[in-house]
Amino acid sequence: MLIRRNRSWEIPEARVTPEHMFLNRRSFMGAAAGAVAFSAVRPAWAAEDPSAKLYPAKPNPAFADAGRPVTGAEYTTTFNNYYEFGSSKRIAEAAEKLPIRPWAIVIDGEVEKPLTIGIDDLLAKVTLEERIYRHRCVEAWSMVVPWTGFPVKSLVELARPNSNAKFLRFETFNKPDVAPGQTDGFFTSYPWPYVEGITLAEAANEMPLLVTGAYGKPLPNSMGAPLRLHLPWKYGFKSIKGIVRVSFTAERPVSFWETLGPAEYGFWANVNPEVPHPRWSQATEQELGSGERVPTLLYNGYAEQVAGLYKDLGSEKLFM
Repeated sequence: MLIRRNRSWEIPEARVTPEHMFLNRRSFMGAAAGAVAFSAVRPAWAAEDPSAKLYPAKPNPAFADAGRPVTGAEYTTTFNNYYEFGSSKRIAEAAEKLPIRPWAIVIDGEVEKPLTIGIDDLLAKVTLEERIYRHRCVEAWSMVVPWTGFPVKSLVELARPNSNAKFLRFETFNKPDVAPGQTDGFFTSYPWPYVEGITLAEAANEMPLLVTGAYGKPLPNSMGAPLRLHLPWKYGFKSIKGIVRVSFTAERPVSFWETLGPAEYGFWANVNPEVPHPRWSQATEQELGSGERVPTLLYNGYAEQVAGLYKDLGSEKLFM
């Protein structure tokens, strides 16, 4: 076997600056400056966060490699779809105005006993772990993040749903006093608060994660602090941020984007490169940070873990 050792001056091709980033370096430097400003805000908050001592959490070895490099935090914390704070992806500064302590989560619906629990009391009842997951936006860009959180099935066990429960309905905050997207202009007609849903069978799978941190620290507001959902095999709009209510229901929830555009954003939203969005292809995606365009994988590369959930649902539009 030939073993090749790189010389000290050699640089791997993967670290070469992509041409499009070089040609647009002025815009890139502006974004980087924004990231630096944002990172200067976070340490002050992290020092006050009562959950800070829980990070970094122990990595889960089953989810330690997403098959792609981890995307730099300077990108993922400053490039976010979070319409509560506006239509621009540069909402990190605006999101810092959202107070995340105290923060209560209501668990209700088809459960043995409804309850309201503070985020820190919830964290005391679960075991946090780090998982490196891919994230694929419906807009055909993607990233890889080391998330910290706990399996959704842990919340299911805490809630103790009854036999009528078939779905989990997630609801985000409604705070128009600090979330300009909920009050300004055209977006006031949107069906706030943001709602998403999954099946109880999906919630019981090993993959869904309720996220409380990233990059070994408490979750930034721009990424959905203090509690968000991450479903790595679905398009990103399913991964609701700023969760304040989880309701167990007998009926399928109608989600925020499904309400606004049912022909474009369905309930399931599983990633499939063969099924285009009505206005663009889903065959490839652009990696955030590197700018590289790569092929999109069925179920975002997690078919082995989740495809069995849908084997008897042939009549459903699973990839909208």
